[in-house]
Amino acid sequence: MLIARLIAEPATLESGLAQASAALATRGWPVAQATMLEFCSNVLEIEMAKGDRAEVRAVLDAAFPGADLLLSDQPFTLPRVFVSDMDSTMIGQECIDELADFAGLKPQIAAITERAMQGELDFESALRERVALLAGLSAGAIDQCLAERIRPVEGAKTLVATLKAHGCRAVLVTGGFHQFADVVAAQLGFERVVANRLEVAGGHLTGGLLGAICHSGTKLDTLIEEAARAGDGTVSLATGDGANDIPMIAAATYGVAYRAKPKARLAADGWVESESLTAILRLLGIPQSEWVTA
Repeated sequence: MLIARLIAEPATLESGLAQASAALATRGWPVAQATMLEFCSNVLEIEMAKGDRAEVRAVLDAAFPGADLLLSDQPFTLPRVFVSDMDSTMIGQECIDELADFAGLKPQIAAITERAMQGELDFESALRERVALLAGLSAGAIDQCLAERIRPVEGAKTLVATLKAHGCRAVLVTGGFHQFADVVAAQLGFERVVANRLEVAGGHLTGGLLGAICHSGTKLDTLIEEAARAGDGTVSLATGDGANDIPMIAAATYGVAYRAKPKARLAADGWVESESLTAILRLLGIPQSEWVTA
């Protein structure tokens, strides 16, 4: 069984469903049922007895461009573990790029960041290269950057609070820095933070990092560790946007790419293309009456 849930423009639902049904039928995967979820507005659920996951995603993507989507090979169940990336996922910025602006280096550093997120560069090497360029920057720029530049993505706090209210543990894991992630986690309600740490001496950044690097393997290990702690068969949710997030997205029960780079999107069970992360709550089938809002 394959079950797809998607959120698309109402005006495109009929034509999109007809296009998708025809494309799936020609592949020998006819749609068994297609219904709107009564308890979660604007969510179309499509069921197929069989189908190749990657190809079904591609068919639905073509039929419903710009839609939010989640695909599962089993009935949807609420996750007990939620592990998320931070930069450009829970917040709308890349912290190192914004911090670099205070040093007058944003264009140079942002270019490296973009290539790393696209999977074109080794993450650790690219991270160390960017951090080295920040040597000598006042540590006070971190607090100023947090206050002036860093903002949560729409729906981030509601997503975390609602999942926690439904018995889910929330963990923030990032290739960014504790100096930012600890603050963001406290604002959004995450219970654990895994991140890198900028080295500071004499009130200035040294251009180095303290401790082991948090990279894609760390993110995957964190997901596995948290799922194991919750017990066998734990349903997990992971969100991210870049190449560094691919292993944990691919390993999660529900791996969701948020406005993601192409490689991360291809690795995911689904994606959110709209602005608000509350789309994930709809795709999981949590009615808005049960959302926890601040």
